[in-house]
Amino acid sequence: ATYKRAHLLFRDLDKLARIVNDKDHPIQFIFAGKAHPHDGAGQGLIKRIVEVSRMPQFLGKVVFIEDYDMDLAKMLIQGVDVWLNNPTRPLEASGTSGEKAIMNGVVNCSVLDGWWAEGYVQDAGWALKEERTYQNQDLQDELDAETLYHLFENEIAPAFYNRNEQGIPEKWVMHMKNTIAGISPRFTMRRQLDDYYRQFYYPAFSRRKSLVENDYEMLRKLARWKQKVLNVWGQIEVVNIVIPDSTVKPLLLTETFSASVLLDLKGLSSDEVGVEVVFGQKEFDVVKKIHFIEELLPGKIHNGCVEYTCNIPFVRSGVYDYSFRVFPRNKMLKYRQDFPLVKWI
Repeated sequence: ATYKRAHLLFRDLDKLARIVNDKDHPIQFIFAGKAHPHDGAGQGLIKRIVEVSRMPQFLGKVVFIEDYDMDLAKMLIQGVDVWLNNPTRPLEASGTSGEKAIMNGVVNCSVLDGWWAEGYVQDAGWALKEERTYQNQDLQDELDAETLYHLFENEIAPAFYNRNEQGIPEKWVMHMKNTIAGISPRFTMRRQLDDYYRQFYYPAFSRRKSLVENDYEMLRKLARWKQKVLNVWGQIEVVNIVIPDSTVKPLLLTETFSASVLLDLKGLSSDEVGVEVVFGQKEFDVVKKIHFIEELLPGKIHNGCVEYTCNIPFVRSGVYDYSFRVFPRNKMLKYRQDFPLVKWI
């Protein structure tokens, strides 16, 4: 797949040649994989890898192994020293080969994307930072390639080749031990089953149990409350709203975003209705990308209407897009999706 950026190492062939042919710290890069018959771009990448591997300066230094299958993958994840993965952020869903490699003490050098964003531990492999520096992908590729060259020349190769009196690469062994002890236990089937049980299966079982106890008492109560909210939800009215206009005056560092929303809840209490402000990027008055969310606090009551307020200190200055939204709340609701009503202001 092209998002894996198999070509990244080839951005500067002179630098790559210097790295692989270093007299004291030589490195061999091994590529393996297949492209779907209809994946022309993927086939093009493989063609490029093969072309580079046949250049005189890269013979035996850049290697492409054909007929990739499960047996070959098994040998690779056991036999290599470093597992290199440099996908385009944020397109890596997981990167399971790297997870399997760590079980064998193979250290990873990868972009902080997919599983490595969760798995990376300092001194247990190397990482390219998660955030993009450039929106332009070509510029980002250039920066990431330079970062890789720097890592291999100045950190990875020296850690592998520098030995103590007994011929042991102490720093490399430290990375391997930290990989096995600090990362691999968190990516086992046992951990996966524990997570599913703790986060999903047991809470779902407990919720069902509480809903059906005493002849479905809680379930009946919840159904009545939902119907009560539905009866008046469309009538909830914004009486007044006071908000700063950050599009006119940018919010500065340490300034406070203060706002208030006065709602006529049509007989509902403030315990049953929440208000929150959503900060993000807007398109046609709709927030498309959410940066963060803060809930407003209910307070004063004016002629039967409830005032919700917030005072949010900002840790980053700039111009903000934001919208307010009203939602139902009840301690009996396990998740918002249990009653997915929302009213945008």
